Order: sequence, then structure tokens, then C-alpha cells
Amino acid sequence: MLYLSEVLMEGHALESFKELCQAVSEKGKAGEMFFRIDVKPPFTDTPENWEEQLEAAFTSAY
Repeated sequence: MLYLSEVLMEGHALESFKELCQAVSEKGKAGEMFFRIDVKPPFTDTPENWEEQLEAAFTSAY
């Protein structure tokens, strides 16, 4: 199971929500089967529908 908090902790170089979406997509492509959103991204460009966008980034890997 992939937790959003893990992606954020591993991705110290992430500077935007767009980069976070790319990182989540890469984790999905790497074989993670499930994704849990357990924190809100701290980026200033995080949109209101951020949960939907992260889910879409994760599932687009399949």
C-alpha cells in the first residue's frame, strides 16, 4: 500500500503539486496496487480537487 505521506517524505525535492502527481504516477507504475491519501499536500498550488487528481495520477499508471 502506498501512502501519500510516504511519497511526500521520500520526495524532499518536490516543489509543486504537479511534481507530486508525477511522483504518485511513477509509484503506481512501479507496481503499487493501492493508494491511500492520509495527508493534504503542503504546496501552494494544490487545487481544491487535489484528492481526485492524485487518484487519477495513480490509476493512470495501469
